[in-house]
Amino acid sequence: MNNTRTATRIRRTAIAVAAAAVLPFSLAACSDSGGDAGAAPAAGSAQDRAADTPAAADGAVTAEGPFGPACAGVPKQGAGSFEGMAKDPVATAASNNPALSTLVAAVKKAGLVDTLNNAKDITVFAPTDDAFAKIPKADLDKVLADKATLTKILTYHVVGQKLTPRQLESGTFETLQKGELTTDGLGEEYKVNGTSNVVCGEVETANATVYLVDTVLMPK
Repeated sequence: MNNTRTATRIRRTAIAVAAAAVLPFSLAACSDSGGDAGAAPAAGSAQDRAADTPAAADGAVTAEGPFGPACAGVPKQGAGSFEGMAKDPVATAASNNPALSTLVAAVKKAGLVDTLNNAKDITVFAPTDDAFAKIPKADLDKVLADKATLTKILTYHVVGQKLTPRQLESGTFETLQKGELTTDGLGEEYKVNGTSNVVCGEVETANATVYLVDTVLMPK
C-alpha cells in the first residue's frame, strides 16, 4: 500500500516537473507568434508608404518645364515670357528675351534668322548676354565682323533634333556646324562640353527647345 502511494506521488511529481518545463516554451512560442502578428502590419505599413512615394528612374529628379536660376529673369507676361516664346519660331522668340540680345544681334549679322526660324525640331544652346560678356570686347567685335567665323560659331550651338533633359544626362550630338558637342548632368544641373552651364533649360519655342548657357561654345 505504501509502495503504491509512493509510486503515485512520484508520478505526480514527474508530471508537475514536466509541465513546469514545457510551460516557458509554450509561453515563448505564443509570445513570438504574437510578435510576428504585430510586426507584419508594421512591415506592411512601411511597404505601403514606400509604394505611395513616387520614385524617379535611376534616382534622378526629372525637371518638368523650364528650370534653372536664369529662368527667374524671364518676363512673366508678353512675347518674352515662356508662354509668349512658345508661340514664335526660335530666332523671333529669342529677340523677345532680354537675356539674349547679344545672341540675337549676332544671328542677324550672320544672316541666320530665316535659317533658324524655318528649321524644324531643333535644339539651341543659347549663350546669354553674360556669356558673351566673358569674351574680351576686342575679340568679340572681331568675331562679329567676320561672318564666316560667326556663322561657324553660331551653328555649333544648334543640334538638329529636340533634346530632353534626360538626353542631356550623358550625350554626344552633331551640330549644324557638323562638329560635336557633349552634355552631362542630372536633375536640373547640366554642362555642355564640360564648361558651359545650362542656366535656364527646356524653354520651348514654336520650332525648337532652347537651353540658355553661361559660356559661348567654341567649335572643336
